[in-house]
Amino acid sequence: MRCPFCSHTEDKVVDSRMAKEGEAIRRRRECLGCKRRFTTYERVDEVLPMIIKKDGRREPFDRAKVLAGLRKACEKRPISIATLEVIADKIEKRIQERGETEVQCRAVGEEVMNALHQLDQVAYVRFASVYREFKDVEQFMDEVKLLVRERGQSPPER
Repeated sequence: MRCPFCSHTEDKVVDSRMAKEGEAIRRRRECLGCKRRFTTYERVDEVLPMIIKKDGRREPFDRAKVLAGLRKACEKRPISIATLEVIADKIEKRIQERGETEVQCRAVGEEVMNALHQLDQVAYVRFASVYREFKDVEQFMDEVKLLVRERGQSPPER
């Protein structure tokens, strides 16, 4: 491991412990050159599937894109970034657990939709309107009415 301070390549491990709920190992290291300490994380190099886009293109699964979609849907909502990070982690894990080398993009979208459906109604409808490509207000209203029925609420009066 190269020291981030002096670039010396020899160090010793001072402390090791599990991190991120057992998903990684945190190692505290001391450089044998400059004697400064630094932290590294070690985790399994996971092979994620390729995502088949609507137009047939393939690209690697990108957790950052999932997180960006969640953030956009939850913009100005009372939802912490930490909560969105946990959701993105769960979605990534579910996609990986499928064990497939290629996954349709709609499977990822449905995972996001399910998570937002449980998390926040407004964020869910925002994401659904883009993801399902609503063509008009009628499609939007149908989705809101369905959501209201599922929640057992009466629609708001105007």
